[in-house]
Amino acid sequence: MAIYPRLVEQRVNDAVSDTRVVLIIGPRQSGKTTLAKKMASAEMAYYTLDNATTLGAAQQDPVGFVRGMDRAIIDEVQRAPELLLAIKENVDTDQRPGRFLLTGSANLMTLPRVADSLAGRMEVVRLLPLAQSEIRSAEGNFLLDAFRNEVKTGDSVIGDDLVITVLAGGYPEALGRKTWSRRQDWYMDYIQAIVQRDVRDVAQIEQIAQMPRLLRILAEHSGQLVNYSGIGAAIGMNHITTQKYVRIFENLFLARTLQPWFSNKLKRLTKTPKVHFLDSGLLASLRDLSLDRLKAERGQFGPLLETFVFAEILKLASGMEERFEFSHFRDKQQNEVDIVIEDRRGRIVGIEVKAAATVSNSDFSGLRMLAEASGDRFVSGFVLYDHQNVIPFGERLYAVPFSALWR
Repeated sequence: MAIYPRLVEQRVNDAVSDTRVVLIIGPRQSGKTTLAKKMASAEMAYYTLDNATTLGAAQQDPVGFVRGMDRAIIDEVQRAPELLLAIKENVDTDQRPGRFLLTGSANLMTLPRVADSLAGRMEVVRLLPLAQSEIRSAEGNFLLDAFRNEVKTGDSVIGDDLVITVLAGGYPEALGRKTWSRRQDWYMDYIQAIVQRDVRDVAQIEQIAQMPRLLRILAEHSGQLVNYSGIGAAIGMNHITTQKYVRIFENLFLARTLQPWFSNKLKRLTKTPKVHFLDSGLLASLRDLSLDRLKAERGQFGPLLETFVFAEILKLASGMEERFEFSHFRDKQQNEVDIVIEDRRGRIVGIEVKAAATVSNSDFSGLRMLAEASGDRFVSGFVLYDHQNVIPFGERLYAVPFSALWR
């Protein structure tokens, strides 16, 4: 399997050089172990908690398990979260940086005892599946360009080639499979493994048999406003249970809710979050979308493409020193912006996704509303579309090819 350069490598390197514990978190099969081994120093021992014997030792005697470790990689640490308190005690005694490099396929920081136990001692780096800029060995500077009000593009990918790129997603193992049916098999096995193993690690679930069905139903709502009652109704699940289970999928980095953007200048804004999957290949598999089906049902491509763009932007952000907040914008008149990006200085960039080769002035209505509400904080707005040309649509507004995401 190909080894790709990862956008977060420098962040991990910097963290290992000055922080006692570094935790790389992200979905299973996103490349965490490969990255950890690449970033680790030669003398670091390696342990995986996917090994039953190692897991048993870590669970039965966490203090004894880490005692005497000088530097170590511990893989899939969410399987024995009690280890983190033992690691805290260990690194409080020996405070050298780079003592432990951990990986986890669940968001351990949602567990209060975990977040508290390693506060000030641990840096967390998120690793999602491969970005297009990593696959294409590009720099991934889209966000830098956007916050400078600049537009640059990478290798042009349009039409069927764009659809094929989106269908493939970013999981390295899936990308190694050359046909859609082979990738479909991989994703189905992947989902079963997640439910049978990782869900049990992060939550006590009464209706675990329903989780694969709920995930498929949730996939039909990707890119839409969240309606927990509607999502759960098909399998007889109330909105409270549905919301709890969706949060588990979020903690396993399969999906993410995108909160609404708000402003005191605009009173009639939608206050409902949207839900997005974090890999377009996984989403396509859950929705049984192939190139042939998308050619016949072009309307199915829009939500898939929006998920692809959202995930790409999250991946680009993960490798940057700058921190961003992400939201979506929609008012009661249905003016909307799919993704609103805000940096720590409060500056704003808006992204609208269009699964078409033409753009009209009306496609910028939501971006113009966002620009008006943001005032001087608004830097630029983009309608990403299926073409190779950049077209200005007024001050700080552009129609931009999707290839800008991997320039």
